[in-house]
Amino acid sequence: MALKGFLKLKYLLVAGVVLAAVGLFLAFGPPHLMAKTETPEFCASCHVMQSEYEAWSHQGAHRREQCVSCHLPHDNVAWYYTWKSIDGMKDVLFFYSGNVPERIEISEHGQEFVQDNCIRCHAATVDRMMNKDRKCWDCHRQLQHKLTGPRMTL
Repeated sequence: MALKGFLKLKYLLVAGVVLAAVGLFLAFGPPHLMAKTETPEFCASCHVMQSEYEAWSHQGAHRREQCVSCHLPHDNVAWYYTWKSIDGMKDVLFFYSGNVPERIEISEHGQEFVQDNCIRCHAATVDRMMNKDRKCWDCHRQLQHKLTGPRMTL
């Protein structure tokens, strides 16, 4: 009986190591895979993000930035990849389940990341402001995907 339990534990351990190795290979093994997943073109490869991509590409100075520059945290590498994985898997699940919302809205944690990244990139400007409690997009409405470029006239 103890031998059966030991063998079961051994198989679970081997399976866990194999899954971890496959996960690490997929994350870091194929050449440039991680870098490719951080490009706006990768984000736009999901057809539900086409309008956000189109709006971003017409957005002036920010079109030189990648989606992850604004939409992921940059204060900690582990935190960055954790949220990259969580948000990416959420998007994949929505897409393949067919439950994609008609209108994509940014989540609460996503709003925090965007606000923090606006301040990170524009710290000198923000330091001169008197009211630092507002969200950047309260004044800079044209930077929202749904209000940028050709979508503004719709």
